[in-house]
Amino acid sequence: MPITLQELADLCSAEITCGDASQVIHSAGDIVTAQAGQVTQLTNSRYQKYLQNSAASACFISASFVVENPPAQLALLVSADPEMAFIKAVEILHPQKQYSPAIAAQAVISDTATITESAYIGPYAFIGEASSIGENCTIMAGAYIGNNVTLGNNCTIHPYAVIYDDCVLGNNVTIHSGAIIGADGFGYKFRNHQHIKVPQVGNVVLADNVEIGANTCVDRGALGSTQIGAGSKIDNLVQIGHNNNVGKHVIMCGQVGVSGSCTIEDYAILAGSVGVADHLKIGQGAVLMARSGIATDVAAGSQVFGSPAKDKKTAYKEQIAISKLPELLKTIKAMEARIKQLEIDQASQ
Repeated sequence: MPITLQELADLCSAEITCGDASQVIHSAGDIVTAQAGQVTQLTNSRYQKYLQNSAASACFISASFVVENPPAQLALLVSADPEMAFIKAVEILHPQKQYSPAIAAQAVISDTATITESAYIGPYAFIGEASSIGENCTIMAGAYIGNNVTLGNNCTIHPYAVIYDDCVLGNNVTIHSGAIIGADGFGYKFRNHQHIKVPQVGNVVLADNVEIGANTCVDRGALGSTQIGAGSKIDNLVQIGHNNNVGKHVIMCGQVGVSGSCTIEDYAILAGSVGVADHLKIGQGAVLMARSGIATDVAAGSQVFGSPAKDKKTAYKEQIAISKLPELLKTIKAMEARIKQLEIDQASQ
């Protein structure tokens, strides 16, 4: 949505320190590729080298950031928090598509489902018996919502997402394409040389402002609920097993796998490809670094790395030591050769 630079600055609580305030900004871009008519951001000194040759029309910076001799066409937008100001600018310049209230003729909706008048239900979406869809929800084409499912207000269910029976979603929840909420947990008992399935009769509860990435799976509880706390963000291709209790504002990056019955406390961060064994506790604010294998509880506020994971500093020291092994082996071989030669010389005397 095109907007003048002055209007953009006012909406983003930024001050224009140079440049033409009347020029039109039509979109946002990164600092390397932004062109005329675009706004960008500079929040890290590592990228300052790109600013001198930038073709962008405007750039968000902090008041403490010194920019010497900026390009003539570049307006500087000074903000107390340039990252958040830039996010606001992106939202203004690239507004999300809004769906007017409607129910597509091709949608399949149970007679016992409750749909608010402000909801949008796309073509070939399915909504099962006794399910409830809150105000201003958007259910896109091909999404599947089972029986007795509850959606709060302002939820967005993207195409081909699946929500199994009995699941409960709070307000402002987003489920991306291909995600599956509430499939059976992976529970079996081995008897008589075969795996006997343990019935999975619980559900999944997603609190307010949760976002579930594409092709992510959150399994239902065996008897109770698998829970994801308010504000938690789950990336694409994540597996969350049954009976997990995930706290508020937790981050899980791509390809994380969490086994069953774990407790992950508020503000924890699980980086890419982390694997967590079952029945563990991840403390508040803990950081599990990429590709770590978690086999024991992790204390609140700690940072762990490796497989099996251990304190980050210890793991780094071990990695450095391992990197020195080739040279150490050369030294040992040279010492062995020297000792052998000394033994030969001594024997010949």
